[in-house]
Amino acid sequence: MHGSPESPGRAELCRVFLARQGAFIDMSTQPFIHIKPKKGLQLIDFRELVHYRDLFAFLVIRDIKVKYKQTVLGGLWAVIQPFFLMVVFTLFFGKLAKIPSDGIPYPIFNYTAMIAWTYFAGAINTSSNSIVGSGSLISKVYFPRVIIPLTSELAGLLDFSLAFIVLLGMMLYYHIYPTLLVLVLPGLVILMMLTASGVGMLLAALNAKYRDIRYTIPFLVQFWMFATPIVYPASMIPERYRMIYALNPMTGIIEGFRAVLLGRAAFPTEMVLISIVLSLGLFILGLTYFKQVERYFADVI
Repeated sequence: MHGSPESPGRAELCRVFLARQGAFIDMSTQPFIHIKPKKGLQLIDFRELVHYRDLFAFLVIRDIKVKYKQTVLGGLWAVIQPFFLMVVFTLFFGKLAKIPSDGIPYPIFNYTAMIAWTYFAGAINTSSNSIVGSGSLISKVYFPRVIIPLTSELAGLLDFSLAFIVLLGMMLYYHIYPTLLVLVLPGLVILMMLTASGVGMLLAALNAKYRDIRYTIPFLVQFWMFATPIVYPASMIPERYRMIYALNPMTGIIEGFRAVLLGRAAFPTEMVLISIVLSLGLFILGLTYFKQVERYFADVI
């Protein structure tokens, strides 16, 4: 008869003891937080990106520091790579193969394309491996996963800017001065980033699930480069095939760069319009697939 009144007292003492030890939490005293899933497929939550802007900036700076850590030349590599390729292409394609360059000195004709292509190729190479490389961060902390591949595109702008300064010097050397069309240049840069972001997010998501993807990327980049008017002008393509050729979104971007900076050819309006449509399509495709599979990243990495 005495056991029943003591049982609740003992249970209460045990509960208090466990609570003090941190092993028991009385949920009735805790605030109730209801986490609701997002309705539909929301591609970009801008408020969330703004909330994590400090992390975004930190990852961009980290990528830049890691890239040139323990290098002697540092940021000069951003200039050396496209400049060295320009010298090689000028020797073999400009001098030996006599590839036409639309009346523009071949070195600057090629280098103008190379700085845009080097950014694009570097961005998709880095972003495609970004999710796998950030596995420990993804599995421990919540943040918008889309930040990770996008940091590669922003970090690459530093290299692009350094290489662009050399291009300005080459323009002065060859007495080439841009026209008012140069006002279109920021739009072409955004278009270039949009294309790289779309392809980068798509490859990053695929690479997280299928590790074979990373072995195919060098072949993809190499093939894509020769399918883009870098060592040759788009005018070499027969007129009847030129719109098909423009289905490569980098075609309009590269030709647009040459038109607004070198001013020796008419602005390729049709090619650029096609590039805008395709770049937007690639960005939406890459982002949509990325958002669909991002919930599984922590499990497959």
